Amino acid sequence: MKRFGKFLLGLLLVPACVAATRAVFKLILALRPLEGFSFSAWSFVGGFVFFVMLYLLLPAPMKVYVLAHELTHALWGIAMGARASKLRASVNGGSVTLSKTNVLITLAPYFFPLYTVLLVIVFLVCAHFFDLRAYRPVWYALLGLTWAFHLVFTMHALRQRQPDIMEHGRIFSWTLIYLINMLTLGVWICVLAAPTLADFGQRLLNELKWVLEEYAALLDVIRHSFHALL
Repeated sequence: MKRFGKFLLGLLLVPACVAATRAVFKLILALRPLEGFSFSAWSFVGGFVFFVMLYLLLPAPMKVYVLAHELTHALWGIAMGARASKLRASVNGGSVTLSKTNVLITLAPYFFPLYTVLLVIVFLVCAHFFDLRAYRPVWYALLGLTWAFHLVFTMHALRQRQPDIMEHGRIFSWTLIYLINMLTLGVWICVLAAPTLADFGQRLLNELKWVLEEYAALLDVIRHSFHALL
C-alpha cells in the first residue's frame, strides 16, 4: 500500500514537472546571450560543455562518481540522524551502511551535486580571506564542469536498474529527481543571467496553473466521452 501511495504521488508530481520544464524553457528563450550573458555566465557554459566533451571522448571516471554517490548517501544520512559506516567505492559499484534511511537519503545522489556544493563551500571560505573577484570566471567554469558531471552521471545511472530507484518505485523516483534537477537549473539561470528568482517563481506558478487547467479540461473531455458511450 505504501508503494502504491508513492506511485500516486509520482503521478501527482507530473504536472509540477511539466510546469517546471515550461518555466525553465521560457527562461532560456527570454535570455539574450549576446546582451545579458556576463563573461562568468559564458565560463559556466564553457565548463559544462567541456565536461560533456570529456565524457564523450575519454573513459568515464566511474570511481569518482561512485565515491560521490556513496558520500552523498552518507552525508544526507548523517544530516538526518543516521550513523554511517563501511563506505566502499570502486569502478564496479559501491555501498555505505546506514543505521536508517528515507526517501531523501536514498535519492539524494540523483539531485544533490556533491562536487558542486563542495566547490561552492571552498570558494566561499577562500573568499572570506582573499579577494577572488578576478578568479570568478574560473570558479564559474568549474561550477559548470562539476554540475555537468552530476547531470551526465545521473542520466547514466538512471539508465541502469538502480536499487535506489526500485526501492521507491520508478515513477515516484524519476519525477522527484527530474523536478528537483529542473528547479536547480532554473536557479542557476537566475544566478548567472538576467532573470530573478522572483521572476522564475512567478513563471512556475503561471505554468502550474496552466498545466492544471489543461488537465482539468482533459478530464472533462474524458468524462463527457464516457457519458456519451453510456
